[in-house]
Amino acid sequence: MKDQQACRTSWCIIFIMVIFLHSLDSFAQIGLLREKIEKIVVREDATVGVGIMNLETGDTIIINGKKRFPMQSVYKFPLALAVLNQIDQGKLSLDQKIHLKKADMLPNTWSPLSKKYPDGDVDIALSEILSLTVSQSDNSGCDILFRLLGGTHPVNSYIHELVGDGIAIVSTEEEMHRDWDVQFKNWSTPGAMLQLLDIFYNGKMLSHESTGFLWNVLTETTTGPRRIKGLLPSGTKVAHKTGSSGSNKDGLTAANNDVGIVTLPNGKHFAIVVFVSNSTKDEKVTDNIIAEISKTTWNFFISSK
Repeated sequence: MKDQQACRTSWCIIFIMVIFLHSLDSFAQIGLLREKIEKIVVREDATVGVGIMNLETGDTIIINGKKRFPMQSVYKFPLALAVLNQIDQGKLSLDQKIHLKKADMLPNTWSPLSKKYPDGDVDIALSEILSLTVSQSDNSGCDILFRLLGGTHPVNSYIHELVGDGIAIVSTEEEMHRDWDVQFKNWSTPGAMLQLLDIFYNGKMLSHESTGFLWNVLTETTTGPRRIKGLLPSGTKVAHKTGSSGSNKDGLTAANNDVGIVTLPNGKHFAIVVFVSNSTKDEKVTDNIIAEISKTTWNFFISSK
């Protein structure tokens, strides 16, 4: 009996040591990835915030994690979560028709809806408005959804329930379009956005149906093809949302962003957040910063055992 107990104790010790050594190895490996990403970040004449998470193990890298980065259209991802939450509660339906007025069609902004229905006076399914808002970054659709939910405040409150106060959503697209400085009121830290992606991926906030709907819409995103997806192998599945400020009269870009979830060839996933701010370079250069960080992360997880 004593020999059996000693044997069990020995195996327990060995098991704990194996787990401990594995954890040390994992920590060391993720540290190497951090070093590679930091080399990309420090060489750029911009403020860059990064969040990386292995969605199977939870291993995480966050760089410039306390800084508040203007989200621009990235905030359409949390907006979509808030809309789908209302659908899950039975307060809205993807099939319901939303009547669009001429006043809903924002002028002088990116909006496939406004281009298609410049005079409004049309009924559109909520699912179509939501899809265009996320996958094509429709600004008119964005503000229609905010009005449907009662403004930015309910969306901000819902997101705070999920990830705390690391994200702020207080202004509409129309308000941002009128004043360059307003965009800085809609901000996120890299860590908070990374946490939101993790919660979404693990199906902790929405129904299975709503999660699947948004996953498909994010995967169909047409904006920012040179960002997270830019240097990845053709056909790589990326569910993501971009955000862009353009440049002001002084040539300064406030936001060139992409956040999302990448599917690896082995079926595993990593979440990635890259916010690029305060750059005087053109969009091709800032897109490439995001693409390099994404490809470096991809290479790391492909080569990791």
